[in-house]
Amino acid sequence: MGIKRILSPRAPEPVGPYPHAVKVGKLLFLSGIGPRERGNPIIPGVELDEQGNIISYDIEEQCHAVFQNVRYVLEDAGGAWENIVDVTVFLTNMKEDFAVFNQIYEDYFSDIRPCRTTVEVSRLPTPIAIELKVIAVLV
Repeated sequence: MGIKRILSPRAPEPVGPYPHAVKVGKLLFLSGIGPRERGNPIIPGVELDEQGNIISYDIEEQCHAVFQNVRYVLEDAGGAWENIVDVTVFLTNMKEDFAVFNQIYEDYFSDIRPCRTTVEVSRLPTPIAIELKVIAVLV
């Protein structure tokens, strides 16, 4: 069983020394993916002060951007949205953002219903409010 590391030409550049995804047999493991855009220093839905601290953010805009980035990595690795089997969600403000996230998640995942874990974290590596970690089956 071979291992193949994937770097998507459409997803945002990793913020550390890791690939966007790793293929192992029929499984595809995605690294944590946030709402950043490839080659763009402005993060969708985020307003920063001069020191790079978050002034405000739009969780809806970030959710849509994250889901698009996940789709990019899946497609560029030979996978498909419909074959996602597990999602781990990292939110920085569960109290304020969980209900909105759930509504948007329902729109994207209503037909496939993967397993899901949602956790609150104090911060993420970049000034974002959400990150997803995904496992998919390759068919």
